Amino acid sequence: MRTRIGTRFILGAGLVSAAVIGVMAVLIGRAHGAQLLSERTRSANQLSETIKGSTHFDMLENRRENLHRQIRDIGALSGEGIHKVRLFNKEGQIMFSSAKEEIGTTLGMKAEACFACHAEGRPLEKPDITARARIFQGGDGHRILGIISPIPNEPSCWTAACHAHKPEAKLLGVLDVNVSMAEADAELARSRTLMTGLAALAICSSSLILWWLNRRLVVRPVAALLEGTRRVAEGDLNTVIPVADNHELGELAKAFNAMTHQLGETQRQLAQADKLASVGRLAAGIAHEINNPLTGVLTYASLLKKRIAPEGADAEDVDVIIRETIRCRGIIRELLDFARPTPPSRKPTDLNEVARHSMAVVMTQLRLNHVSLALDLAADLPLAYADGNQIQQVVVNLLLNAADASGPEGGEIHLVSRAAPPGFVELQVEDQGEGIPLESQPHLFEPFFTTKGNKGTGLGLAVTWGIVQSHGGAITVHSEPGHGARFTVRIPLAPAAPKPDNPSPEEPTP
Repeated sequence: MRTRIGTRFILGAGLVSAAVIGVMAVLIGRAHGAQLLSERTRSANQLSETIKGSTHFDMLENRRENLHRQIRDIGALSGEGIHKVRLFNKEGQIMFSSAKEEIGTTLGMKAEACFACHAEGRPLEKPDITARARIFQGGDGHRILGIISPIPNEPSCWTAACHAHKPEAKLLGVLDVNVSMAEADAELARSRTLMTGLAALAICSSSLILWWLNRRLVVRPVAALLEGTRRVAEGDLNTVIPVADNHELGELAKAFNAMTHQLGETQRQLAQADKLASVGRLAAGIAHEINNPLTGVLTYASLLKKRIAPEGADAEDVDVIIRETIRCRGIIRELLDFARPTPPSRKPTDLNEVARHSMAVVMTQLRLNHVSLALDLAADLPLAYADGNQIQQVVVNLLLNAADASGPEGGEIHLVSRAAPPGFVELQVEDQGEGIPLESQPHLFEPFFTTKGNKGTGLGLAVTWGIVQSHGGAITVHSEPGHGARFTVRIPLAPAAPKPDNPSPEEPTP
């Protein structure tokens, strides 16, 4: 059965809200209970200390009747939540108690009033308030909070004339105060009921708000987008979806309208695509035809230069003709390389040999520019799967660019080869020039973009990038202004030669 996305969203959000609110209600309830217990424990401890202080002199003077009366009167304050007060000696015998029937009885170490101090097999002399408190069920069905308070042997106890104790005794007895938790339990029950009602109200309210928001912010815009998509699929590129709100779905509607407008423009532009392709082929053909006359002009200008005096003004004019003709021929060659890229003839190739051949091609020009070239070629370099001639063209372009970047004072270029796992071989060309500006680095491989001014055409790196991409490799640049530039070319390794499955009988089986 088909379920709308809004319904799923509301159900999912409602379940999550219910879970979160339920967990929060449970945690708040537990925290409230722990807080009430902590408050009751502190109150009981303060009451215990008050009783110890009020009975101190009666115990010191051995006024047993007064002790009986005080403990009996305090235990009778049931309206204040006091359930029982009793005092027993270190042997566990109850000496005084608000419950007369307990006087004279002895508690074992496993009794609920003694277990906290004797749990580890020996009495604790100074247990903390948490260890001294305990919760147990009373006879009336309500919980009882009991807290024990040790009575230490003070100097006044063993020096008193009436009933001196031995100085070695550390504890004389324990005061046990039991407080009813009926009021606290009732308050906890009221809190749980209130939290349950508030949680249910919050879940219902949040679900209702989610339903309203879902219809207004999701269902209606999605329905409009769905209808617009259907109309576009039927060929109506003039469809416009009304944008009512400034949120993500409103932005999506704007993007949809922009898409349909762009599709309409693209449809109109596609009609001219064949014309533009024809113009491109025509430009490539014209460039090819211009290249032949330029070669003739260059040849005759070179011959003319040999026939005239080198000191005259005519010689300078001829030099200009030769220089500019060479420049035009270079531009035509780069335009042809860019317009008609040749598919690489890939085979296992030693990039170290490619690097050495490239060095031989550019070495003369590097010397003229006062640039030295340092080779760092890895031994046992794996064979790359590449067209050696095209990769040589890449390396030559990078070396000439590095020489131009070194400036008129020259410098040093490093050409490095190394294996680059997994499955690639790297060639790096690094110069020590002024570096490439940060704003220019994203555009280095775009056609006709150059940082050389009138000295460059902007096609060298574009052609280089095309060659590397056609090999399934990658080219990257790292440069910091003032610290040179490093171009890294990565070419895939040559595939391993397949092993014959069934060697011929003439060949020995290894």
